Parts: sequence; structure tokens; C-alpha cells
Amino acid sequence: MVSVRDVAVAAGVSVGTVSNVLNRPDLVAASTMERVNAAIVDLGFVRNDAARQLRAGRSRSIGLIVLDVGNPFFTDVARGAEKRAGDDGFSILLGNSDESSVREASYLDLFEEQRVHGVLISPASDDLPRLHRARDRGIPVVLVDREAPDRSFSSVAVDDIAGGRAAVEHLIETGRRRIAFVGGPTSIRQVADRLAGARIAASERAEVALEYVPTSSLTVRAGVEATAALVARHPSHRPDAVFAANDLVSIGALQAALAAGLRPPDDLAIVGYDDIDFAETTTVPLTSMRQPAALIGSTAVDLLLGEASQGEGFEPQQVVYQPELVVRESTVAS
Repeated sequence: MVSVRDVAVAAGVSVGTVSNVLNRPDLVAASTMERVNAAIVDLGFVRNDAARQLRAGRSRSIGLIVLDVGNPFFTDVARGAEKRAGDDGFSILLGNSDESSVREASYLDLFEEQRVHGVLISPASDDLPRLHRARDRGIPVVLVDREAPDRSFSSVAVDDIAGGRAAVEHLIETGRRRIAFVGGPTSIRQVADRLAGARIAASERAEVALEYVPTSSLTVRAGVEATAALVARHPSHRPDAVFAANDLVSIGALQAALAAGLRPPDDLAIVGYDDIDFAETTTVPLTSMRQPAALIGSTAVDLLLGEASQGEGFEPQQVVYQPELVVRESTVAS
């Protein structure tokens, strides 16, 4: 690779002068600047910003660890974070924990080695000691799409208990009485909160039964498999509605219902969560609880940069947005 020394030799100046051109151009005469820049172009020199930033103690990168990079919700979160970070000259390094605490810990180690400016993370569980260790070592940490149980970290989340409650209340209002909540595992806080909200809504109506159908992951395949088992039951024991823990599971539920010859919403109403783009474009457009994904990402970056600039005096902040019910043909016939 072409070095700063190579550029200095080609331009007939000192290494210090090349450094000034790159970092403090106001100290360099115009004619010298012209010679150095010409040498940079001729030699194809690319400055090693990573090394320079690491010498300063921190890089200009922010680590973002999501539960499932295949979920469009997290894609939108990352897009919002990337745009906001870019406004201040930072880049986003993306890690996919795949709902695994082991993979999550591996990315935390990697980002610490990279001396990132901070970490945004949607944790795979409530076990947070590893995050505390990172912060104790001077790396700001902000939780994304959930709150810390002890509120010891800044966080950006949606009120998932309220969202779960609103989803089931909507199903009850449309006449559903046998509702299945499909999704899991409940070690994922968002799933547990959405289920808790669903149970609150169901408990307020004696004639409503809520069944929990756990899945090992929040994927389309998991939704297909769980719902296929439900719709294979005798009609008298089959639910008349599915509330899925996220939109990928709800898309799987819709596929299973259609494959079994059922007609949503007449035979089975379906509600998802997140309101990803695909929810509106499925064969039967899906009702969903909308989260402001891009806003969650950008707000998380705001909190992280604030903590990084204030240091030990920073008080953790919790930002909670309210989800919005978006009604489509999977629960109300057009």
C-alpha cells in the first residue's frame, strides 16, 4: 500500500507536511498543497482513517446488533440509525445475533476490539451483565426496541404491552372469541410484552379465550408450522383469530390458512406486529401494529451520541413510542 512517506517523497516535502495537508490544511501554503494533492492522486494514496481514529481512542463507527437481520423491521431500524449517524460523520457496523445470546456476545467482543464509539443493541434476553461490562469500559450502550428491566441503560422502545392489548381488543371488536397468540420464545422481551398485553385484553371479556402457541423463532416458517397445526383441528376447537408476535409470523399464518382452504378474515382473522412493507402487499393485506422503525433507529443514535459526549455524568433516558393499529383485509373484509 502507498504510505504517507511515499507521498512525501513524490511531492518533495516532509511527512509532517503531508500530515498537515490531510489534517490541518490551513497550515499549508497553496503551492505545497497542490504538489501534495497531485502526488496523492498520482500514487493512488488512501488515508488510513481507521488507524488514526484508533490512536485517538475511538473510531467513528457505531455498532448495531439486531435480533434478525432478515426481518424488514430491523432493516428499517438500521436505515434510520445509519441516516442519523451519517449526519454526524459516523458509520454503522451491523451485527445479526439471530436471537442467540452467544452470537450477541461475540459481536460485543468484536465491536469492543474495533473501539466503536458506542453500541446499539436489541438484546436476545434480559441477561445484561455483558452490556454493563462494555459500558464500564467506556463504551456507551443504548437498547433498541426494548427497555432495560432496571432502566440502567438508555433505551428506545415501543409500548408492546399496549400494542398487544390493542391488537386483541381489535379482534374482539370484530367478533372474535377464540384467539391464538403465535410467536416466541418469550425470553425475547418484545414477545413477552405483546403476549402480556394480549392476555390483559382477553381477561376483560369472560367469553374470550386466549391460547398461547409458542414458536422457537419469529420467522415465516415458524408461523406456517404453528398455524398449520391450529387450522388442522376440528372447526369447533379451531381459533377464529391469530395474533402473531411479528409480521413474519403473521405472513406464515396467512400462508397456512390459505393452504388449508380458509378464507381470511371470514374463517380466520390475522393480526401481525411491526407493519413491514410486505404486510400491505400479501395476497390478503395484513392488519398490523405499526412501529416507527426508522425513528427508533435515529433516536437511539441521538441518545448514544449524547451519552458519549457527556460521559459519566449522563443520566440514562428511556424513550417510549406508542404503536399504531393499521387495519386491513385480514381482519375486516373490504
